[in-house]
Amino acid sequence: MTNTWWEIQILCEPSLEESIFWRLDNFGCRGIASEKKGSSFLVKSYLPQFQAHLLDLAALSLWLRQDALCLGLSTPVTRWELINEQDWASSWKQHWQPQEIGDRFLINPAWLPVPENNNRLILRLDPGVAFGTGNHATTQLCLESLEMRLSTTMPFASEQTESEIIADIGCGSGILSIGALLLGAKQVYAVDTDPLAVKSTIENSELNGIEPERLVTREGSVEVLTELVKGVDGIVCNILADVIISLVPQMSAIAKPNTWAIFSGILIEQSKSVAEALEKNGWVVATLWRRKEWCCLNVRRGI
Repeated sequence: MTNTWWEIQILCEPSLEESIFWRLDNFGCRGIASEKKGSSFLVKSYLPQFQAHLLDLAALSLWLRQDALCLGLSTPVTRWELINEQDWASSWKQHWQPQEIGDRFLINPAWLPVPENNNRLILRLDPGVAFGTGNHATTQLCLESLEMRLSTTMPFASEQTESEIIADIGCGSGILSIGALLLGAKQVYAVDTDPLAVKSTIENSELNGIEPERLVTREGSVEVLTELVKGVDGIVCNILADVIISLVPQMSAIAKPNTWAIFSGILIEQSKSVAEALEKNGWVVATLWRRKEWCCLNVRRGI
């Protein structure tokens, strides 16, 4: 791991926050957090020094400016500086507080005590350098979709939750894998091409007392899943739209006739292309849930 990090600070209008999160994640940033500053938001993110040069950061600033202009919003103010690893490890965590998501979940930073008199499912999380704190709209949509799919107290929930085997493709911090298990899923197979994400998922699984055999984590993508499991009952995939489209045929190969799936990381204008790719491979889009400019597709295998 690198010993020096870029700290990127972006002061923006509230309406730009989600777009900036997406840009930073796509740029390769880690440990993204935000805080309110008067009527604006201050977004902070961190990137190992070796992953970006000054020209790269200048290009990122230009992309953020263009995004704001396209949306008719004020240009965000972007600054960056080099900090050491110890400062990085503590800086972004200062502003991350327990967060309620959906009807069931409370995402609780691992370094904070659990709030008293809480009756929600506690998901303790230390994302480390992996993306996935629950702050982003796409993660929230996925957790809410899992709630609807797996919670026996919710309408349209699966009646066989305790026997369901789920694949988490692009697991990041492991937040969706752990969420599914807390809701009662039998087992999750989680994969990510980033070895740091795999490490983070394993560590967060231990934080939540998940048995290793219930959350099997490997480096790689769908091709690894085909070696681990013959078929899955559910799929969660919160990555970028073009990656989802490219993986649809492979994901279809590990699906059963009644498999369901949750796809997010998709901008509203990209949803048609993703839906078409799914339908060509035998999936039916049941619902589209939207939050700001992001959406989540809840799908099932065609009958």
